[in-house]
Amino acid sequence: MNPLTLVKRIQNINKKEASLGISEEASWHAKYKDSAYVYVGGLPFDLTEGDLLAVFAQYGELVDVNLIRDKGTGKSKGFAFLAYEDQRSTNLAVDNLNGGQILGRIIRVDHVTKYKKFEEEDEETKQRKREERGVCRAFQRGECDRGDNCKFSHNEQRAANTGWGAEDD
Repeated sequence: MNPLTLVKRIQNINKKEASLGISEEASWHAKYKDSAYVYVGGLPFDLTEGDLLAVFAQYGELVDVNLIRDKGTGKSKGFAFLAYEDQRSTNLAVDNLNGGQILGRIIRVDHVTKYKKFEEEDEETKQRKREERGVCRAFQRGECDRGDNCKFSHNEQRAANTGWGAEDD
């Protein structure tokens, strides 16, 4: 479904609930009472975590801002996940910012039911996992261009011992 169509549907549901005087327990928001995270999409690519804090902090205290970035370039992908200290703040953010504009772009703000935070690993843990997965076959052929982003080992000694790759003349 088109994201803007979804924005309009959520806005219509909110208007209908407000006009009928529906209680908080009967609201569509009640389905998300166990999650303090919201998804924000359609963000301008030059926005930073600090900019998101400035905009979204007006509805409650933020405890986590995860602006999704491209691994290779570090540039924003245009969406983020935010966590509020109080779950009720997510309702305010969704109701008030969904369909709003930031730097001329219409943003989408919606609840997140299950959010698994990515845990950063230290270099030793990453290296150990690569070694467990085995040697990169593209590296053995001299064709791997992923470098440190490769999931497999680039250990030259292990690569030589496996018997894979180009044979010497």
